[in-house]
Amino acid sequence: MQQFQSHRFSCAPMMDWSDRHCRSLHRVLSRRMLLYSEMVTSGAVLNGDREKLLGFDDGQHPVALQLGGSDPADLAAAAKIGEDFGYDEINLNVGCPSDRVQSGRFGACLMREPALVADCMAAMAAAVSVPVTVKCRIGVDDQDPEQSLFELVDLSAKAGVSTFVVHARKAWLKGLSPKENRDVPPLDYRLVHRLKAQRPDLTIIINGGVPDLDVSLAQLELVDGVMLGRAAYHEPGLLGQVDRRVFGEGRDIDAFEAVELYKPYMAKQLATGVHLAAMSRHMLGLFHGLPGARAWRRILTVEGVGPDAGLNVVDRAAAAVRQAMDAREARFAERIAS
Repeated sequence: MQQFQSHRFSCAPMMDWSDRHCRSLHRVLSRRMLLYSEMVTSGAVLNGDREKLLGFDDGQHPVALQLGGSDPADLAAAAKIGEDFGYDEINLNVGCPSDRVQSGRFGACLMREPALVADCMAAMAAAVSVPVTVKCRIGVDDQDPEQSLFELVDLSAKAGVSTFVVHARKAWLKGLSPKENRDVPPLDYRLVHRLKAQRPDLTIIINGGVPDLDVSLAQLELVDGVMLGRAAYHEPGLLGQVDRRVFGEGRDIDAFEAVELYKPYMAKQLATGVHLAAMSRHMLGLFHGLPGARAWRRILTVEGVGPDAGLNVVDRAAAAVRQAMDAREARFAERIAS
């Protein structure tokens, strides 16, 4: 059986979503996929509460730290701190289009400064022994994507980068919100496929608009990896099939088993004072499409927000799903019998 590397499938960094609790949930669903942190600026790493910003449970490996910044020395220092915290990869964000990110001269606006990106990557690579990677767009504003993407990739490759995660959309820095930039600019998967075909020695991972594992597997015929973002967050249950379908090993983890596997982590966090809602909010879509999914979400959101809410809330929510599924099976059996 062919063995694949973790870069073949990954969960995207998403601000306010892919926090340490979310990553621990996703990890119980797949042992092999690569998880990404939220983007953390190099300045925050250097001057902020590092344990709060960078700390994570050891069970999350493999996990990558995504940095934002544009100063090579600061990024190199932040990358080394990330490596010391145990991250398996350091990634530079060259794709976020928000105004706040632009004002700090990082994110997607760096697509206009590929030489600076290459300098940043060279400094980061020299500072750490773990892989350094780039997550980028295909271009911004009026750039020609065929030129902007290839120029950024080629200059960064000369600086020692071999893995690129490409969100297959332009980013419009003026006139579109960050949310609109995830949906409005058209996807150009073919350009990313050409990048891989013309740079076969590089690892090219595609991102943007991938809705499920069927599309992911089709993309893996043309590129080296797929990064799934909002689909994985809103329907995390689909990640339970990743190890079997993408990596060719293991067995599926269903939503009920995922809950049980996640509970020890939640119990440990509750004991340190973390509120249940900080963790349960990432579970709301776990039973997406199943009977009782609405009851699951309602119980977690209504009963899980209290300061003393505990695992009993999760158990009640799971029991409501089981009850709804049993009721559906009973109705189906009645129809067959009649």
